[in-house]
Amino acid sequence: MTMKRTTRYLLRLDDLCPTWNRLRWDRVLEMVFAHGVRPILGVVPENEDPDLIRGPVDPEFWPRMRALQADGATIALHGYRHLSEQRGGGLLPLHKWTEFAGTPLEAQRHWIQMGMEKLRSEGLSPKLWIAPRHGLNDATLKALRMENIRVLSDGLAREPFQRGGVLWLPQQLWAPVAKGPGTWTLCLHPNTATDAEVDALEVFLRAHRDEFCSFSEVLELYPHAQSYNLWLALRQWCMLARIRVAKARKRRRTMSQRA
Repeated sequence: MTMKRTTRYLLRLDDLCPTWNRLRWDRVLEMVFAHGVRPILGVVPENEDPDLIRGPVDPEFWPRMRALQADGATIALHGYRHLSEQRGGGLLPLHKWTEFAGTPLEAQRHWIQMGMEKLRSEGLSPKLWIAPRHGLNDATLKALRMENIRVLSDGLAREPFQRGGVLWLPQQLWAPVAKGPGTWTLCLHPNTATDAEVDALEVFLRAHRDEFCSFSEVLELYPHAQSYNLWLALRQWCMLARIRVAKARKRRRTMSQRA
């Protein structure tokens, strides 16, 4: 039986930690849940990244995460300390410096173990993994398998696929864009999102709310996801090339504006 091709969106919100920008996150979360969307929340277990220190430690952070989980949000383990100290682009070379890609296997496994223990100690049940700055390699996939984590959010494709013994839920969008048939993950970083970016998300949610699905719904739709193959590799290479061109154009615009 061939599954009907349709357009589905997943919403992923990254960089949650106790020093979050609480006011900005409150606005985004209230808006998202008001539209009936149940997002994936990328939680950093032991943040040491100064860029994620957007306020004092919030004593209500972990109770809030438990409440959001109870309301239907899916918790994801987002790295460990969120530091980019290793050079190595990994399987998705979008950034030169990462936390995991380039780090020895045993260290990666230890960080994943510690991260999972931290989130579980706070009453959370992480269902998938997210690499900071898309930095993951074959050792990361092995470490995830060793810790029985079988799903991650990353990759550039229209549909989920299997690679390295792990199910990849592709994450292709960093801003609201209407797409054709496929399963599209839109990632937003509320700590640093501008008012205009949050407004754009609200407009998009209002227009496409019926096309959003949850993490568990996507898993039910793809019990037998396709394996990574030459066609997917070529498509990912093409999408990476377009992303690099867009980044280069953005840098040139920024430089010309500063000149």
